[in-house]
Amino acid sequence: MDIFKASERLMGLDDTEWAHHASPWSVYTRFTILPLLTVTTWARDALGWWILLPVAAIVVWIWANPRVFPKPATTNNWASKGTFGERVFLNRAALPVPDHHRHWAFGLSFAAGLGLIPLVWGIIAYDVGLTPFGMALSMGAKIWFVDRMVWLYEDMKEADPVYRAWLR
Repeated sequence: MDIFKASERLMGLDDTEWAHHASPWSVYTRFTILPLLTVTTWARDALGWWILLPVAAIVVWIWANPRVFPKPATTNNWASKGTFGERVFLNRAALPVPDHHRHWAFGLSFAAGLGLIPLVWGIIAYDVGLTPFGMALSMGAKIWFVDRMVWLYEDMKEADPVYRAWLR
């Protein structure tokens, strides 16, 4: 199972929505998701069943985020290129990407997932050491992943006129 393709299908982004997601506002505000979920679940004893309201709002935010921001005036920036690289990576079956980019993408995604282990354990145990450690590992790997996607886009933008047209 390709976790990247599965998440793409789950989000259901079309070309227009991808263009909105290329907004730096969309990219940078997506980094709020893990901290918001962490704070919310950390407060589970205080919130009780009311925890479902902020969790539902966060789930809605995950879906809405790539859709609510306007298309950026320019896409010649780190955040936009990161989304372009992600699209290039998702299209790797049709237009293969260099192996080193593929290996880094899978490795960094694995590291981000690995960071969830101490994060979740820290939240469950209310451990003030494990929680930020897990969050830092997971978010650090995700930010590095986006940076690698910028690199991938830079390496692949001349491989397809569609890729090249995203940059404006």
